[in-house]
Amino acid sequence: MKFKFEDLIIWQKGMDLGENMNILARDFSKVEKYNLTAQLKRASDSIALNISEGSILQSGPEYRKFLGYSIRSIAEVVTCLHKARRRNYLKDGDFFKYYKDCFDLMNMTIAFRNKINN
Repeated sequence: MKFKFEDLIIWQKGMDLGENMNILARDFSKVEKYNLTAQLKRASDSIALNISEGSILQSGPEYRKFLGYSIRSIAEVVTCLHKARRRNYLKDGDFFKYYKDCFDLMNMTIAFRNKINN
C-alpha cells in the first residue's frame, strides 16, 4: 500500500534533492547555521512536501497552487546554491550538478502543473 504521490517522479526527485541539500549544507560555515544552511534545507524540503500536500486535494486549481509553491521553492534553492557558490561553500562542479537537478525538476513540475485541469 502507498500514497499516489509516491509514484510521481517530481515527488521522488524532490525528495532526492532535499536529501542532497541537507548533506551539502553540512559543509557550510557554522556562521551560516541559522541563515543560508537553514534556508536551503527548508526550501529544498518544501518541494516534496508541497507536492504531496497538493496531491490529496480534489480541486485542480488548489493542486496547481501547491505545485506553484514547489516551483517557487526550487527557485529559492537555486538562489541558495548561487549564494553558497559565491561564499565558497560550493565547488563549481557541485554547483552545476545541483543547478541542473533544479532546472530539470522545475521544468518537470511546470509541465505536470500545466496538465492539471483548472
